[in-house]
Amino acid sequence: MKLPLASPARCELRSVIRFLCAKNTAPVDIHSQLCEVYGEKCMSVQHVRKWCREFKDGRTDVHDEQRSGRPSVSDETIAKVEETMLKDRRVTVRELCEMIPDVSKTCIDTILTDHLGYAKVCARWVPRMLTEDHKRQRVEAAREFLQAYETDGEDFLDSIVTGDETWVRLHVIHVEVYRTKKQPCAKFSRA
Repeated sequence: MKLPLASPARCELRSVIRFLCAKNTAPVDIHSQLCEVYGEKCMSVQHVRKWCREFKDGRTDVHDEQRSGRPSVSDETIAKVEETMLKDRRVTVRELCEMIPDVSKTCIDTILTDHLGYAKVCARWVPRMLTEDHKRQRVEAAREFLQAYETDGEDFLDSIVTGDETWVRLHVIHVEVYRTKKQPCAKFSRA
């Protein structure tokens, strides 16, 4: 037996319901036929009954109706978030949410990242993009290791101490600011 069709479009299911309704097929029978072809979770019997009623009442369109609603992000909201954020670039999303209580935390984050093009940046000492100088230094270090290995062999490998890239400091300064993707990263001294 053939496997059920995966993830049908809603309008496809409604078209089948409309066709079978026109042939005076009972909603329960329509549901069982849908389940045979599209799988058990395609649509409930209640929804099939609802659509049969709609089509019998004269509906012909199988597509969703247009919905009028408020846009999730308006130009006014974007301007308000940007104005508040520009007053203090170190403000967090949570603080912005407290300053602008009528806008959700998720919406503020979407506005900052998607609409305004800002990215949260923490002061990092490891550069994200290696410069040509960094690449050259890494190649030179690799060559030195290779030369030492060729000279000393396994004894050289035993002399290497490894670790991860975690730096533990007595006093950690955690600085976060918002910037556009085109602005350079902030530079801080290692105190």
